[in-house]
Amino acid sequence: MTVQRKAHLDALAVALLLLCCALWGVNQVATKVALAEIPPLAQASARSLGGALLVWAWAKWRGVGIDWRDGTLAPGLLAGALFAAEFGCIFIGLQHTAASRMVVFLYLAPFVVALGMPWIAGGERLHGLQWLGLMAAFSGVAWAFGEGLRGASGGQQWLGDALGLAGALLWGGTTLVIRGSRLTSASPELTLLYQLVVSGVLLGLASSLTGEVLPRQLSGLAGGLLAFQIVVVTAFSYLLWFWLMRHYPATTLSSFTLLTPLFGLLAGVVLLGEPLTARLATACGAVALGIAVVNRRRA
Repeated sequence: MTVQRKAHLDALAVALLLLCCALWGVNQVATKVALAEIPPLAQASARSLGGALLVWAWAKWRGVGIDWRDGTLAPGLLAGALFAAEFGCIFIGLQHTAASRMVVFLYLAPFVVALGMPWIAGGERLHGLQWLGLMAAFSGVAWAFGEGLRGASGGQQWLGDALGLAGALLWGGTTLVIRGSRLTSASPELTLLYQLVVSGVLLGLASSLTGEVLPRQLSGLAGGLLAFQIVVVTAFSYLLWFWLMRHYPATTLSSFTLLTPLFGLLAGVVLLGEPLTARLATACGAVALGIAVVNRRRA
């Protein structure tokens, strides 16, 4: 099926991206809190498998065909393996470093996409002013979390930081695999199912092999946070994301996700009582400017 791809983000894309960024920002807080009761790999596996069931049910209800023999199996398995490794890095890394530090390293992913996309789609090459915009947006993110980055290191914080960087590389690689293969024209449901099923199985095996101890009973808070990750983030927001990837440039979409850490900081202020500083207002301005420049139409 031929997909009509737009060259620039329109109002609908911006609204959906803002929603996705807000949900992903809140998800950082949900994951961190739930780790107190649910081990990282087991939590990531449950998140993927639960989301896969919901996406499959959604596809059946809408009559969307799920055909594994359409030439997408090989890239689908690769994308799923990268997805599993990415979330394994994130969930384990959050045990060793602060969420604010993790999110800074994780959102280096847009740079991976920007560097890799010219090899896949020459029309998505960034130009001089757009590169400056992307740098401005990332600088705004780094500025918002600068206080945490200047803090004294302790324990295995370096390991959590390194896993965050690895997660960014894996996230960017997953995006490039999707855009550079037949997955780019597959339905969002099929693209997401590949990643959720494969990652759910691989992360579950990793949880068992590493001897994670599952809780016999979850508190209402941990159960609710896991349900939020499965239903709202994994099923709903990811379907939106892959639909956007089919219709809009991957590079500009990825640059827009730099708003997610700022939403995550706001979630920390509201849900965890973290302080709201003047740095956030300054960073929001820098990120907004950077995104506007990256999405600027060329004459």
